[in-house]
Formats: sequence, C-alpha cells, structure tokens
Amino acid sequence: MATALVDLYGDTPVPFDRIILPTSYRPSEKEEFMCDLHRAYFLRKLKDWKDSIIEESRATMAQLQIDSLREPDLADRASSETDWGIELRTRDRQRKLIAKIDCAMRRLYEGEYGYCEVTGDPISLGRLEARPIATMTLEAQERHERIEKVSRDD
Repeated sequence: MATALVDLYGDTPVPFDRIILPTSYRPSEKEEFMCDLHRAYFLRKLKDWKDSIIEESRATMAQLQIDSLREPDLADRASSETDWGIELRTRDRQRKLIAKIDCAMRRLYEGEYGYCEVTGDPISLGRLEARPIATMTLEAQERHERIEKVSRDD
C-alpha cells in the first residue's frame, strides 16, 4: 500500500487514518485515485457524518425524556405523538445509515472503498462527495434500479 506522507522526523510512512488534512482539502482528479489523501478525506467525512447522526440521536433521546406526552387536550396529545413517531422513524433510518457508514469505513481500511462492487470500476469523486456510502458507479446503480423496477412490476 503506497502512502502519501511521511512523518516529520524521518521517512516513516504515515497511515492514511493518521493524516491530518487542512479543512479546505478536497480530493482532486489530478491525484492518484484513492491515494492516502483521498482515503483520509473520506474517512474524516464519514466519521463526521456518523458523529453528527449520533449527536442528533442523543438530542432526540434527551428531548423525549424532557417532553411529556401527557398533553391535557386529546388533539394536542395526538399531534405530539405523531410528531414523535415521525422523529423516531427518522432516527431508525439514521441508525440504518450508521451501519452503511461503518461498512464504508471498513471498505476504506480494506482498500475497497471508491470502487464499484459490481464492475470494479472507480466511483467518481463527485459521486463519493455527494454520497460517501456509495458502493456502485452511477451507471451500475441506474442499471440496478432499472432491473429492480422491472422485477417489482412483474
């Protein structure tokens, strides 16, 4: 595995997960695809995304403990229960998203991140920037969705 940087005190390679990038860094097509800088960038992006989801979840749980669903008016109670039901469904979707983020981080460490699981082709940096958990190129994803749609129509 090639490394992008060496430490300040010699020529010891720095693992991608120890690279500290400037906040302004963005992966470039001019760089080698999924070089250590790219991997460090996407690892930071995935970790930040996961941390924000967990923080939102904690805030929701704290708010649930504070707020009482014992509204005196039945209409108010029903409205509150509906709002919390929507919030809890959102948190459940985010819990599933965390599992996908964890899988993406595992792929980073295994050297599989950024490559289509169907074709093996590189996934464009733009797609990974927009959807860091992407596992297929845009073309493979569209093909998969067309096949899935045809299967559902049968």
